[in-house]
Amino acid sequence: MIIIDAPYASAPLLDYIEESQHPVFANDFSRSLADVRSLNLVDDAEAVRRLEAGERVYTNSENALAWILDHVDNPTLTDAITLFKDKAAMREKLAPLNPGLFYTTVTRAELDAMNVDDLPLPVVLKPAVGFCSMGVYVIEEPDDWADAVADIARREAGWHERYPESVVGGDVYIIEGFIGGVEYALDCYFDEAGDPHILNILRHDFAGPEDTSDRMYLTDEAIVNEMGPRFLAWLRAVNAIVGARNIPVHVEVRVDGDVIAPIEFNPLRFAGLGGTDVAFFGVGLRTYEAFLEDEPADLAALYGAHPGQVFSMSLLNPAPEADLAAPFDHDALLARCSHVLSYHRFDPETVGFYGFLFLETGADEAGAAERDWLLRSDLMEFVG
Repeated sequence: MIIIDAPYASAPLLDYIEESQHPVFANDFSRSLADVRSLNLVDDAEAVRRLEAGERVYTNSENALAWILDHVDNPTLTDAITLFKDKAAMREKLAPLNPGLFYTTVTRAELDAMNVDDLPLPVVLKPAVGFCSMGVYVIEEPDDWADAVADIARREAGWHERYPESVVGGDVYIIEGFIGGVEYALDCYFDEAGDPHILNILRHDFAGPEDTSDRMYLTDEAIVNEMGPRFLAWLRAVNAIVGARNIPVHVEVRVDGDVIAPIEFNPLRFAGLGGTDVAFFGVGLRTYEAFLEDEPADLAALYGAHPGQVFSMSLLNPAPEADLAAPFDHDALLARCSHVLSYHRFDPETVGFYGFLFLETGADEAGAAERDWLLRSDLMEFVG
């Protein structure tokens, strides 16, 4: 079964839903598409019956998590959702895989009174329940703590207006040791036997140590071949502890030498706001189809057919000083790009981002320069 919900369902996902006629939960969002899409809608009772019978479920939006937890009696599913979504609980569960990694939890009320001198800087501050890097801060110096807490105070009301508490929580924060190295995002699922299958391996690049945005994720043949076997072995070790079954998960990790350290596990979905479609636009892989039909993908073969090509996705976050009500020149932005695979415009006042950009660039210097510009631009030249 599929649950689609606000704020956005991608065209490739909706195309697949129409073609396959997979059952779709009839909520306000899916009903709103009835005039333009032919969907196989099922009511609350039928949705509950399917999920309690153990049918696989995929959602494009974490807004669906609260409904499942409130209505479905299936501990295999609901316990996995609760555990994966709670970063603090996952830290405790997976502590044996990363002995010595510092982490602690604090309440929102305790942030202002925190003695930064007691922390082993650098650390990362983040909500225990979060989404799309909202509320994530790298604390390198004591003054960074006060800046982060002040920024949370400015922004938290907006986060909670856009997303429910099950997606972006505000009561508990995690403080964890900063892991150097390279960050990756994985779209994967655990099958009936608990074996992992990887459908996306995305390297998450940053403009600098202070950058926590989702501006640049990329993948290619080299990344898949180098990291695929390591991540598959790590996911097996994770699920030997967790024991998840028949569930899709978007996983973010840091890799530093031989260490793979988890950042977060996001259940029932892949890369958010349609980001998982980078695999579809790049190599024709519909990740949700692979999960729902239990058809594991041969990533090495898929990306091996596109040597020298780099596929990236970029969530276009506004600069802190940007007026979200001001016009944004999407066409001028796209004109700066050499090969746009797809672009979706967002209402920044509603979603918090200008749009989602999917690119194909070369693995050469010219391609690297284009990606670097996109990574570092504040996009203010397109505002106003």
